[in-house]
Amino acid sequence: MRILHTMLRVGDLARSVDFYTNVLGMKVLRTTDRPDQKYTLAFVGYGDEAQGAVLELTYNYGVDRYDMGTAYGHVAIEVPDAGAACDAVRAKGGTVTREAGPVKGGTTVIAFVQDPDGYKIELIERRPRAS
Repeated sequence: MRILHTMLRVGDLARSVDFYTNVLGMKVLRTTDRPDQKYTLAFVGYGDEAQGAVLELTYNYGVDRYDMGTAYGHVAIEVPDAGAACDAVRAKGGTVTREAGPVKGGTTVIAFVQDPDGYKIELIERRPRAS
């Protein structure tokens, strides 16, 4: 078994695709439009769905925003340098909600950014792999 994707409901599919592709560097892997069911999907990620998990962005016709609720946490993305990633997100118009720094009680460097719908994205700085 493996995780295939995480689905996020979005209020403006083009805006969300722009954020995930142009700000976070993902690629659109595939899209599906279901006019009879009144929704459109865009799957985005860093590589082939057969190799890793991706995000499914779901736009339901006529719904331009969702309440976050209290159960959702965040999506985590590994980055080589969390500070540089924050700078890149900011330079492309994205919002940094927590600057790069050590996680509370630990040494792993993390940061948080927010997508246009308010979803939190954790950037986790990659540690060098042990040989």
